[in-house]
This record gives sequence, C-alpha cells and structure tokens, in this order.
Amino acid sequence: MATDVIDLNPPSPPEDRSVAILSYIAVIGFIVAVVIHGNKPTRLGAFHLRQALGLYLLGFVLGVAGVVLMLIPVLGWLVWMAGWAIYFLTWILGFIAALSGRQTPSPVVGSLFQKWFAGAFP
Repeated sequence: MATDVIDLNPPSPPEDRSVAILSYIAVIGFIVAVVIHGNKPTRLGAFHLRQALGLYLLGFVLGVAGVVLMLIPVLGWLVWMAGWAIYFLTWILGFIAALSGRQTPSPVVGSLFQKWFAGAFP
C-alpha cells in the first residue's frame, strides 16, 4: 500500500530564488537582494532576507564575543571556534534552503530570526 506524501513546503519557481540566494552571498549580495526585493517582493525572498540578516548580526556578535573569549586561554579559543563552526553550518543550511527554494528556518536560531525581524522585508 503506497502512501501519498504531501509537501507542505513546495519549492518556489527558479525566478523567485534569486533574492533568497543573493541574501547569503556576503554583505554586498545582501544589499543587492534588498534592492531587488524592494522592486519585486516575494515571500521566499523576505523569508531568506530575514534569515540572512539574523546570520549577519549573529556573526557580528560572535566577532565581538571573540575579543573577550580570546583572553581565556584554550577554553576561550575552543568556545570561539565552536561558535564559528556552528555559525558556518547554519549559513550552509540556509544557503541550501535558498538554492532549493524552500522556506526552511536555520536550526535553533532561524525561527527566532523570523520572529525578531517579522516587520522587516514585507
């Protein structure tokens, strides 16, 4: 007996993915994505712009925290490196979701980003 699987999060058309993909490619890509989204807003673009904004702010916080953590021998360095490894993994998962055209939040922090930046990028 075969069961039908209903995809509640179907991929978006390829033309709608450009903003989502650009938002993860450095800060300049994020700025370009914001401009494109302003001219042609999409739900997918807004979702990934909020995710990318949260990741950029998280990266800034990790950078500032790194200054303090570097003062703690060994343990501080390990915590700092683990933070960046988790950040990079989160960025990769967000980028893959953008490439596939899905609105999948980043693990742990993605749903928070959507809530915190709900008013951004309508």
